[in-house]
Amino acid sequence: MTALTQYSRLEATALWRQTPEAQRREVIVSIGDATLVIANINDQALTHWSLAAVVRANPTVSPAVFHPDGDPSETLEFSDDATEMVEAIEKLRDNIAKRRPRKGRLRVGILLLSVVTILALGVFWLPNAILTHTLSIVPEAKRAQIGDALLTHIKAMTGTPCDDPAGVTALNVLSKRLFGQAGNHQLTVVPSSLDGTLHLPGRRILLGRALTEDPEEPEILAGYILAEATRMAQKDPLSNLLKHAGTIETFRLLTTGMVGNASLKAFAEFTLTAPQREVEQEALLVSFEAAKVQASPYAYALDTAGDLSLALIEADPFSGAGTPTVLSDANWVRVQNICGY
Repeated sequence: MTALTQYSRLEATALWRQTPEAQRREVIVSIGDATLVIANINDQALTHWSLAAVVRANPTVSPAVFHPDGDPSETLEFSDDATEMVEAIEKLRDNIAKRRPRKGRLRVGILLLSVVTILALGVFWLPNAILTHTLSIVPEAKRAQIGDALLTHIKAMTGTPCDDPAGVTALNVLSKRLFGQAGNHQLTVVPSSLDGTLHLPGRRILLGRALTEDPEEPEILAGYILAEATRMAQKDPLSNLLKHAGTIETFRLLTTGMVGNASLKAFAEFTLTAPQREVEQEALLVSFEAAKVQASPYAYALDTAGDLSLALIEADPFSGAGTPTVLSDANWVRVQNICGY
């Protein structure tokens, strides 16, 4: 999908606010292939918004304000004299909306045309190009929505996540301790069917119940969390889902902002049982050092004798040195009782 030809060179100034706390800043907005390109006055791109996921916050009010679907905290406000840009965005949004799947008769013709086009453009090059482009424009809010949808299917196999309020609060404290105030990693404990850890799009890390109940010290749980966060940082979690779902599903996300329910369910079943990817030791040690957490407790938890994890123990950045408390005793007890039964 490409923007209409008459809008290919259209630009306008606007006021962009990345977060509610941030100051609004003047930016230059232009229309590209499937995206709104937001750049500073020096023409350096600041971010891209997928046209399929752009929402107008005030349809009948001027000045027009837009935001990414699912993330009203990030806004883009056009002045009253930017009518041509606003009309162009609205027209493109209408065209995209007409192409979204409707309940009822399956649009076999469109699907077949998409398949034929993909095959004509090339079996090897196009899938990777579509995947790379899609990953580059999907906003964080949409990734979180996809992660939440995956969790819904995972719950059917693991049971409802443990939600003791005191335990959830203590997990949030642990997340901020490991990743800082802006880390934004959401920790979720599931009661069964997960022995270790798992990560989902949207910076969500799932923890098996045993990891909160069996260790004698919170440093071990912290180690598993840091290891999973390192895996997540090394490869885009959304990439795993889209590669499993296939090129047509990736193209659907690119053009409609949605992933099919059947694909989400299939990937949920796959990822819960798939073997974990090994974490590079150097990257893992960097994570421990950044979080100011000893690596040795986690290493001994992996191998009680320490033989298999000897290199991790010897390279512990805080071996024999004092580090900030990972979690208070009271909060550690709350985490251990998060499942409440």
